[in-house]
Amino acid sequence: MKTIEPIAGKLNNPGATIRALRRSADLTLAELSAKTGLAASTLSKLEAGRVSPSFDKLAAVSRGLGVDMAELLGTSVPSATPVPSNHGARRVMLRAGEGKRVETHCYSQIYLATELLHKKMTPMVVEVRARTMDEFRAEFGDFIRHPGEEFVYIIEGEVDFCTDLYEPMRLQAGDTLYFDSEMGHAYLKASDAPCRIVAAAVPRGNVEPMMETFVSASRRRAAAAEGEHRQNGARQQRPPRAK
Repeated sequence: MKTIEPIAGKLNNPGATIRALRRSADLTLAELSAKTGLAASTLSKLEAGRVSPSFDKLAAVSRGLGVDMAELLGTSVPSATPVPSNHGARRVMLRAGEGKRVETHCYSQIYLATELLHKKMTPMVVEVRARTMDEFRAEFGDFIRHPGEEFVYIIEGEVDFCTDLYEPMRLQAGDTLYFDSEMGHAYLKASDAPCRIVAAAVPRGNVEPMMETFVSASRRRAAAAEGEHRQNGARQQRPPRAK
């Protein structure tokens, strides 16, 4: 992750932060567009505050600029000064329902403490939706795997923990599991009641590959929903056939 030169003053919104980081990195809108896959017009609207800074857009911009996504949220001022390895006084608190939400067909995830830089783990609350591996593979192609370790606590419902090495394991409310996340794995809903878990992924190296799996699925889901919405709108606007 490259170093960005310090920017004076506190930045009040993601758009202003993105513009300041882009200019500090000496990038044009077209150059940042090539790095992020977002249209230059979309980036311009983001910087001006005319487009909602959704999770997937922020994730794309953070990768393109080579910074932690938290730096785009205006909670800290980017600095070229290395952060010490011993953070003895850090803390962050979220109220119920707060966090950055990523929606896919199989999961509804709320990423927690996203404004905290240089975390050792990625905590999240997840609602499990997929009932079968066929349903799971239809979205992700195969089991999910990412370098590191993962801990999960079942809040409510029943969850089948499936892997590419073991038979499925049924987990119930109050159960916990700690596993090597390089092993292919999937959480499946195993009861009619809502199934929610708390998970904490501890990556080895960059966390982005793990998050990109879900962000990409979220983009595909949003694109499919938008396509269906347009088709429905076209059908409604189509004049009736003459008899």
